[in-house]
Amino acid sequence: MLHKGKLQAALNRKHDQFSRHDGSYREQLQAHQQALETLYQHYSSSAELECVLPLDTDGMPSAGARPSIEFDRWLVDATRSTYHGPVFRFGREFANHEQARQWAECVEGLTTIAVDGSQLLPWRDASVPVALIQVGFFVNPHVRGCPYTKDVRIEVLAPDELMDESRGEGSEPDSYPYSDMQVTLRRHLLEVETLCGLMEQWTGLRGAGGPIYNPVVFFDGSLIVSFAAHMPNPYRQRYIDAALLLLSTSERLRVPLISYIDTSYARDIVTMLGRLDSQRDQPLLCETKRIHDALLWKGRLQWGDRTPAMICARGDILESYGGYRDAVAFCYLQTSAKHAPARLEFPRWILDGNILEPVLDIVRAEVIAGNGYPYAIETADAVSVITLQDREEFYTHFQAFLEKQGVSFTFSTKSVSKGRRR
Repeated sequence: MLHKGKLQAALNRKHDQFSRHDGSYREQLQAHQQALETLYQHYSSSAELECVLPLDTDGMPSAGARPSIEFDRWLVDATRSTYHGPVFRFGREFANHEQARQWAECVEGLTTIAVDGSQLLPWRDASVPVALIQVGFFVNPHVRGCPYTKDVRIEVLAPDELMDESRGEGSEPDSYPYSDMQVTLRRHLLEVETLCGLMEQWTGLRGAGGPIYNPVVFFDGSLIVSFAAHMPNPYRQRYIDAALLLLSTSERLRVPLISYIDTSYARDIVTMLGRLDSQRDQPLLCETKRIHDALLWKGRLQWGDRTPAMICARGDILESYGGYRDAVAFCYLQTSAKHAPARLEFPRWILDGNILEPVLDIVRAEVIAGNGYPYAIETADAVSVITLQDREEFYTHFQAFLEKQGVSFTFSTKSVSKGRRR
C-alpha cells in the first residue's frame, strides 16, 4: 500500500527542484512561441524560408519541417489577425452539441474506415509461450439503410513465431528467448495489412461525384516510424516497409489516409525553429527537449482551427523511405477545448491534390461524433480491445486446447500468488 504521509514528506523535499523545472520550462516555451508567431516578419515566402533551412542530405542536420504550399497562404493572412502564429481558423461556432452534430452530417454518403489492434504478450511464467493479436475494424458507409461493419481479425502466435529474430550468438544464455517486440510488430503489420485490404475493397465501390474521394481511412499511429530507428533488423525494416505500404496504397488508390495522434510529442516544428534561430547573429532559443510542437499552439486555437500543413523533414527514419522521404505532410488540429491540438499526418498527395480541407472536415465530423476523438477509431478500438477477463478466458481455452493434444500447461506459483494479491 502507499504510505501517504511519507509520500507528502518526500514530495516536500523536492519542492525547489519542481519549481525550478517549471520556471525554466515556461521561459523556453514562451521563447519558442514567440519565434513561431514572428515567422511572418522574417520570411516573405516559403521559397525564402526554404533557402535558410538545411538540405535533406546525409551528414547535414535535419530541417525538422519544411513549408508546404499552405505556408504562403498563411503569410497573406498573418498580419490581419491579432494572433500572428501560423493558423487557419475553422470559422464556425456551435451554440451546443446538437448544432455541432447537425454540421457533422457532412459525412453523409462518405465511407469512413478505421483499424485498431490489441495484443496479449507471452506469459513468461507459463510452460508454453503463446501470444494473441486481435485487430478490429469499423467500416461506416454513412448511408441510411446501409449497415456498418464491425469485425475482428485474430492471430495466435506459436512458440517458434515468438522467437527473437535479432538475437545473436552473444545473447545471454539464460535470457528469455521469446520477444515482446515480435508480438508488437506482428500486431502492427496486421493492422496495416487490414487497412490496406479495406482500401482496396472499398475503393471500387465508391460513388461518383463529391468534393473528396471516398472512403476516408483512419490510422491510429504515426506514418513516420521514428520509434523503430534504433531497433535491430529485421524489426526496423519491417516497420519501414509497413509505412511505405500505407503511403503507396493511399497514393495509388487515391484514398485519403489520416494518421491521428491524439497526444503527440513530435518536435518537427521545434527543430525547424531551432535551425532558423541558429542562422541569426544572436540566437535566442536554447536547445531543449522539453518543448514539443503541440505545446506551441496550446491555448491559441479554437475548436476546429488547424495549423498550415508542413512537410516532415526529420533526419532519422525518413532517410530510409526512399522516394517517399518527403511524402508525409502534417498539421495540428484543435479537437478539444482544453488540451493541446492533435497531430494529423497524411500522404503529401492529399495536399498537392487540393483536397486537404474537405478531408479535414470529415475528421472534424468524426471528432464531433466521438465527443473529442474520432468516432471511427474509437469504435475500432472498442471492437479490438482485450480485457483482463478476456485474458483469463483465452488461457482457459488455450489450456483446454493443449490438453486435448496431450500437452500439459503449467505456470509458476509466484504468478498465482501475485494474482491473488493484486
